[in-house]
Amino acid sequence: MLLTIFIYFFSANGNDSKKFKGDYSPCSPSRVIHIRKVPNEVTEADIISLGVPFGKVTNLLMLKSKSQAFLEMASEEAAITMMNYYTPVTPHLRSQPVYIQYSNHRELKTDNLPNQSRAQAALQAVNTGQSGGLTLTGVPGSESLLLTGQSPVLRIIVENLFYPVTLDVLHQIFSKFGTVLKIITFTKNNQFQALLQYADPMNAHHAKAALDGQNIYNACCTLRIEFSKLTSLNVKYNNDKSRDFTRLDLPTGDGQPSLDATMAAAFGAPGIISSPYAGAAGFAPTIGFPQAVSSVPGALGPLALTTSAITGRMAIHGMTAIPGHSVLLVSNLNPDVILPHALFILFGVYGDVHRVKILFNKKENALVQMADATQAQLAMSHLNGQRLHGRVLRITLSKHQAVQLPREGHEDQGLTKDYSNSPLHRFKKPGSKNFQNIFPPSATLHLSNIPPSVSDDDLKRLFASTGCSVKAFKFFQKDRKMALIQLGSVEEAITAVIDLHNHDLGDNHHLRVSFSKSMI
Repeated sequence: MLLTIFIYFFSANGNDSKKFKGDYSPCSPSRVIHIRKVPNEVTEADIISLGVPFGKVTNLLMLKSKSQAFLEMASEEAAITMMNYYTPVTPHLRSQPVYIQYSNHRELKTDNLPNQSRAQAALQAVNTGQSGGLTLTGVPGSESLLLTGQSPVLRIIVENLFYPVTLDVLHQIFSKFGTVLKIITFTKNNQFQALLQYADPMNAHHAKAALDGQNIYNACCTLRIEFSKLTSLNVKYNNDKSRDFTRLDLPTGDGQPSLDATMAAAFGAPGIISSPYAGAAGFAPTIGFPQAVSSVPGALGPLALTTSAITGRMAIHGMTAIPGHSVLLVSNLNPDVILPHALFILFGVYGDVHRVKILFNKKENALVQMADATQAQLAMSHLNGQRLHGRVLRITLSKHQAVQLPREGHEDQGLTKDYSNSPLHRFKKPGSKNFQNIFPPSATLHLSNIPPSVSDDDLKRLFASTGCSVKAFKFFQKDRKMALIQLGSVEEAITAVIDLHNHDLGDNHHLRVSFSKSMI
């Protein structure tokens, strides 16, 4: 159907606009997209930016007095892809939600309509830019379409990873600055990283400006953002590690790497590109998001909200921790040597352990109660699959809400311990530097609180006395109270943390031991 000026204004007041007054009857797919509740300050370029990621935009009509717009794509397939993307993800223009649906019309004919010069100029600019990558000039609002030489892909590194950061967490945060098309997450050099592709380079520019250096949670999970050299991401699978939001038909690809060979060569190598939370497979993430999260307007204010009573550490608006599931079931322990204190120290690297119970009739199993669900998820993510006393640990969320202490007069051979008031908790103090130094188990350990009277040979002998093989050691140049020690394996380092954290070095100094991301 060709739209003349008379037909079009009739339809704007009639057929399509009648749908605004209640439930919308679904239209059959059309390459014309009807956009409602368009903010008054939105430009032609803003409207076009909604469609550009999905194909060529061939026409545009804005009805500002009615807060509506019509966008014509080059093909029905492009319009379907656009609708598939925006159906579960409400698009935003100028920080306000807009609503889209297929139009009753099959084509826009706007040649004889007044006030179309701005729309045609914007269309010409974006089409020129798509074909030649030129800078846009002279078109109001066109700065939001292209930036010369700037990629729409961001490379994101999350430092001080105290709480799990998932693909969905990143999508919730970064989608407030524009349409996120694709995300790939991976681990490199013991750091959680992601590649995120926006529909528009300007979105990437604003997101980087607003979020670089900010914390997802208070005092931890710091975002480091840079522009990627890649201009587009090739996503093969839709799962918890990678997602193409424009392709709902992609397989999950269970067990397959997130990056294709080209990107793997640039960002990692086989064997290290994987989810840092692989141990939590099959369990819902502990971070919950409501369906509608209030927008982050680009200012940094929403990144520093007051803390919640449950977690005390959420820093991005709209993020809450799901209560419960703070108890972990640890299995495949070595029953001949395991003690509650060992689990308290080891799991205490990733959160404050309140109680530990080794099961009386099945001593290869234990329950570990963390301070909250987020800490439980973090401990499970980092420790599941690690080796302890010659056994591979298996960690899952327990159905129990709390570890019960033995009734008075009923002893259990010391298999249940309450550590709620232990002075060894690392994370009781809000804003503690410990939040910034949480890393996966590694063969290199960070030592601190070393008195001046203790030498490097003293510390080497101390670690060797626990059965560890010391490969390297060095004091920090600027602070001899701290050092790095590299042991023969990750399993040796785990054992050393258990045996030597809080070891009395004399002079009223107790050794502090944690895993390090550094190498010697």
